[in-house]
Amino acid sequence: MLKPNSGVITFYKEFVESLFKSLGGMASVSAVGASGHTEKNWEHGKLYSLQEQIDHKIEFIKVQNIEAPLVLVGHSIGSYIALEMLRRLPEKAMYCIGLYPFLALNLQSKKQAVIVKVIMSRVLSTMVTLFVASLSLLPRQVLRLISELSNGKSWSNTAHEACCSHLPQYHTIRNVLYMARTEFIKLSETPDWEFMRENQEKISFLYGIDDHWGPLQMFEEVSRQASGIALSIEREGHTHGFCCTEAGSIWVARHVASLIKNKLAR
Repeated sequence: MLKPNSGVITFYKEFVESLFKSLGGMASVSAVGASGHTEKNWEHGKLYSLQEQIDHKIEFIKVQNIEAPLVLVGHSIGSYIALEMLRRLPEKAMYCIGLYPFLALNLQSKKQAVIVKVIMSRVLSTMVTLFVASLSLLPRQVLRLISELSNGKSWSNTAHEACCSHLPQYHTIRNVLYMARTEFIKLSETPDWEFMRENQEKISFLYGIDDHWGPLQMFEEVSRQASGIALSIEREGHTHGFCCTEAGSIWVARHVASLIKNKLAR
């Protein structure tokens, strides 16, 4: 499982557990977070670009020395990372599943327009970093209240705790913004449709109804450019941040498990 930005792995606890259970406990499920997006400053402040995050995941796979068929599952920008891993590990990776994929900039999104202004400005990025990092000085109970008021009580306890423990860290928010900057630069390019067409039997995408990261116009574009890719639309009322709720985690895990089982049955 390849994480989005932020790549805090704890957000996916319920999803990974549900996926393992949905696969009958017969598969090894590994979740890989983003370098530098940790509670402790293990990387001593180093900033990681999108390309460096991809390299990190490739190295992880090589170190594991996996012999069994490898299924890549990515969420948001993790879907793009999964595609790049499929490109670089063609003999190991048999299937790539993108969940609410972020594959190209959405020029119609006002939210992304605001994000671009922040991440492309050193002054604004610094201001946001300092503000968010200052929240770490607050008592945990206060942070939890802020998380509940901002994100809603539908979030799982695990998601609230991950938000409070990881995101207010100075090194983490710096990495989130830096990675976002490199993401937006890279994804301003046209997607590699030729690669997707060549590997369309190995790719599946799940889109949401109202998701500016993976809008339905991109769903339609993928359908036109690479008609052999298996496309689905989630209509159960979950969001791009499905992993933050138990219901979303369980539903998406079952969907992924179904895709994997169908692929292996062929």
